[in-house]
Amino acid sequence: MSLNRRQFLVLSGLTGGFGVAVLMQRTFAKSAIQRSPAPSQSPPPKLATPTQPANANVGKAIAPQGMFAPPRGDVRIAVISDLNSQYGSTDYEAEVDKAIALIPAWQPDLVLCGGDMVAGQSQSLSDGEVQAMWAAFDRHIGASLRKAKLPYGFTVGNHDASAALSSGGTFLFQRDRNLAAAHWNNPKHNPGLQFVDRGKFPFYYTFQQNGIFYLVWDASSATIRADQLAWVEKSLASPAAQKAKLRIAIGHLPLYAVAVRRDRLGEILDQPDKLRSLLEKYRVHTYISGHHHAYYPGHRGKLELLHAGAIGAGPRRLLNSDRPPQKTLTIVDVKLGSASTTYTTYDMTTLQLVKHQDLPRIIVGPNGWVLRRDVQEADMTPEERSLI
Repeated sequence: MSLNRRQFLVLSGLTGGFGVAVLMQRTFAKSAIQRSPAPSQSPPPKLATPTQPANANVGKAIAPQGMFAPPRGDVRIAVISDLNSQYGSTDYEAEVDKAIALIPAWQPDLVLCGGDMVAGQSQSLSDGEVQAMWAAFDRHIGASLRKAKLPYGFTVGNHDASAALSSGGTFLFQRDRNLAAAHWNNPKHNPGLQFVDRGKFPFYYTFQQNGIFYLVWDASSATIRADQLAWVEKSLASPAAQKAKLRIAIGHLPLYAVAVRRDRLGEILDQPDKLRSLLEKYRVHTYISGHHHAYYPGHRGKLELLHAGAIGAGPRRLLNSDRPPQKTLTIVDVKLGSASTTYTTYDMTTLQLVKHQDLPRIIVGPNGWVLRRDVQEADMTPEERSLI
């Protein structure tokens, strides 16, 4: 149904406050929302992938010293997003440097970024200034992850390489796209991924690791073009994708709005239900996005929606929420046997946990709605149902 501005609201009061990290692990373990069997059920077996043995640390509580340590899954992914500062900046916020320094201690198999690694998308910047931003990214982030031997999967954001088109159908920020491609195709900046298809890298591509197939599409603007969608369908239908134990898609803009001042067309993907249906058709488990600068662990239909919060400048509040904005990093632990994931999310300013139950049960925006990932449609209240 059509929605007016008064309906862009979020249910369930937000109580604020964060968890105490170290001495209350059992309490917080219950706060990490997961789609996995009930505790009374026998856990699924820890399965090795055909190309890599099972991690010896599966099940162990692992985190940086002094922080809450979640049990490690068969695969662990560190998710970050929106790292940049103001236009043209060659410096990064303290939380970015802190996150990159701490990530190796979580022992992830992979780092994923939801985009906006540099602060471009300004015609006033020179080629040299854009190149300087990418050099700064490598000093602060890229080189550190390579040194730690952590593969780095990413999607380009609008500030990295916007896909916005002119009236004539050409890219408005072709220069940004050229320089982003030059940076990422330089062998010195090898992200360490096991590519399946890198023909259009870094804009859209696929890779696989530890039994998981990853599809990255170019969602740096609101419209994903028809030729790219044809590639998406072909990629997801491929044997490599369908034989994988799990499929994850990554793009900068989310399907549905979750954040203040991002709840308008152009800041979310066009035709979200059509895109969601495409991902669901090929049993994609999770779509990871950035851009809204607000963490929200959601789902819609059969698709999990991880809205990654910013760790750079400008964190935002969730829609109609009085909860203060937070700079967040999320650790995703994957159980391959049950194809389930657990999120453990940290406020990178305080290093405390974000308690998922304090987040809204439902968010309604201009192009659709999202449920918190532990809330099922059958559990919605009559008031919640009246909003969708």
